Amino acid sequence: MTVNKLKSNKTFDGYTNIYQHPSSVTKTDMKFSTYEPSGNIENCIIWLSGLTCNEENFITKAGAQKYLSGTSTMIICPDTSPRGLNLPQEHDAYDFGSGAGFYVNATTEGYKDHYKMYDYIVHELVGILKDQFKVKNISIMGHSMGGHGALIMGLREKDLFKSVSAFSPIVNPVNCAWGQKALLGYLGDDKKSWSQYDASELLKSGVKRADTILIDQGLSDEFYPAQLCTKNIEEVSSKVGQSITVNYREDFDHSYYFISSFIEEHIAFHIKSLSQ
Repeated sequence: MTVNKLKSNKTFDGYTNIYQHPSSVTKTDMKFSTYEPSGNIENCIIWLSGLTCNEENFITKAGAQKYLSGTSTMIICPDTSPRGLNLPQEHDAYDFGSGAGFYVNATTEGYKDHYKMYDYIVHELVGILKDQFKVKNISIMGHSMGGHGALIMGLREKDLFKSVSAFSPIVNPVNCAWGQKALLGYLGDDKKSWSQYDASELLKSGVKRADTILIDQGLSDEFYPAQLCTKNIEEVSSKVGQSITVNYREDFDHSYYFISSFIEEHIAFHIKSLSQ
């Protein structure tokens, strides 16, 4: 596979880069950003962004580079959906279609040919990390829709990802408006198929991790609790014995101001697991 570097900026002791490559999974060109510290890179954190975002939001706003500088851990931030298509209803709303892939493998007409973001992350992007960047260990985290993606992948692919964390994640999409709209559009009306893309439902079914899941949630978040349903994953985790830490942060909202305030803690959490 040809991976082309589009842009590079010196940042602390390394470089912030933007890449593009043809995807065999989405059948489109896909972009991702990275921060690559100097020296030998052994590990990687995958960051999954939320609704309306692309590959540049996190890497330009979160301030993660400072905390990865001087380590052997890079970070990679893929786009949130395929681009350059014109599918039915793809560009009609911010919470479905372009910029809103929801990290599922779509099965509905048109979308099933391109919107396979679960496989894109778990297979193609991980393959790029191992083949092109030669990383050994990988962890995953994300925000909002991307927090949902990180949780479902961290649970279902527990042998692949060393640790998982999330900011303001959609933890129970089958029970919120954002999730119901996306899952219906991508998977159709067979609600049994929705549960495989719902962290709370996965836990109920017995899918869990041996380590602790880390979540941060702002209490002034405009989407909490209606869309995010944070208490639901706490309750089911308690019932099934999944270790979970949920930090409720007074006065913080859903923005990158919130993420940048606590990204150092999440990076430290993942580096500890990646080094074991």
